[in-house]
Order: sequence, then structure tokens, then C-alpha cells
Amino acid sequence: MKLILTNDDGIDAPGLRALESALQGLGSLIVVAPKHPQSGVGHQVTTQSPIRVDELESSRFRVAGTPADCARIALTQIAPDAAWLLAGINEGANLGADVYTSGTVAAAREATLLGCRAIAVSQYVAKNRPIDWDLTARLVAPILHALLSHPLKPGDLLNVNFPHLTEHHTGMEVVFCPLDTRPHGVRYRRDGGHLTYAGDYHARPRQRGRDVDVCLGGNIAVTPIPLDVTSKGLEETKP
Repeated sequence: MKLILTNDDGIDAPGLRALESALQGLGSLIVVAPKHPQSGVGHQVTTQSPIRVDELESSRFRVAGTPADCARIALTQIAPDAAWLLAGINEGANLGADVYTSGTVAAAREATLLGCRAIAVSQYVAKNRPIDWDLTARLVAPILHALLSHPLKPGDLLNVNFPHLTEHHTGMEVVFCPLDTRPHGVRYRRDGGHLTYAGDYHARPRQRGRDVDVCLGGNIAVTPIPLDVTSKGLEETKP
């Protein structure tokens, strides 16, 4: 089985190394990741200028572009026969409204658009607490192994968010749950003519049983995200 790995934190990010470690033994791993951190770029793609791609070593490519660029290049130029694309492990959660701004989720979405099964993987970072990436790789591995054999509806991607992992998280549950539709608490701090975002991610609103509530409550949130987000609404409005 051929697996493409990418992210939005950059090719040197520890989360990407943790993802590589977690997937060892599952097949052929091909890393196609951004040269620089691209957090928050959403589904931006490069179409008006050349994109430099360097093969650093066998099956490891550095792309001077966005996460969505990486997914496109990987699946059209490097490994069009890949079975899955996995994006992550993102340093920080991608829950609820985050899926619209996340480069991690965008890479998985682009892969899904191109007909490849995809999973976006992120880890929530609790306030003022570091991540133990070795622990993350160890605890994430069996979950990802299981998800790669889980049936995935065509046109869906999986958005997976782990809580802040500690040695005490061995009993956490995998919860398939819907996306939280509430916005962040949007606050800004004014400094003369400048505004600086001052919302508190850790205190964001939660809808009971949805991904924000599940992940911040200490469990693993797995959210199927369909590309076709309009069909249900259209069906409901037909006369």
C-alpha cells in the first residue's frame, strides 16, 4: 500500500515525523510536504507562478507551495496510484470552523477531490503544555491503522483530532461525531490603528456531542467531511 504524507507545518515539523513513525510497517511512505510552515492558508493553490519541487532523498519531496499544492503534485506527478493521503500531525487542533482555514484539512480535501482517500490528523495542544511527539506517535499509531481499514464513503474525508495526549490517555475513546458549527469567540485588542485577535481557543463554545466537545473533553474526534455539502439542503427544498 502506497501512502502520501503531507502537512501544513512544513517538512521539518515534528508532527510529520511522528506521523511517519506511526505509519511504519503499513506500506510505502512518500513524503510531499511544504518547504515552509503554511498554517492557516486554507485551500490556497499556486497557479500563476512555478512551484519548485526538490527530492531531498528517495520518496521525500520538499515543495515550495501550499498544502493543497503538495496534494495536487503528489497525486498527479509523484504517486498517482497512492491508496491514501494523510495530512498532519498538525500541531494544534483543527475542529469545527477550523476546517475552513486549515491547510492540513485542505490537503486532505484536495486529495479527496482528486479521487484519493484522505485523512487529516491534528492534535490539540493544551494551554502552556508541550507535546511529547514520541508519545503521540505511539498512541496515534493503532488508531490510524484501524481507520485505514475503516470503510470510507466516496467523496468524504476524515478529520481526526486527538486530545492533548499524556500517558494517562490510554483509555480514550474514538468517537465518530459531526462538525461543531459554532464560530470562535471573536474578540480583538485595539492598539492605536491596529487590531490584534484576542480570542481564547481553549474556551471556545461547544456543541454537545460534536467534535470540539469530544476532543476538548479528552477523546478522539473523528469527523467525516463530505465534499458534497449542498445535496441534503437541495433535497429538503425541492417542492
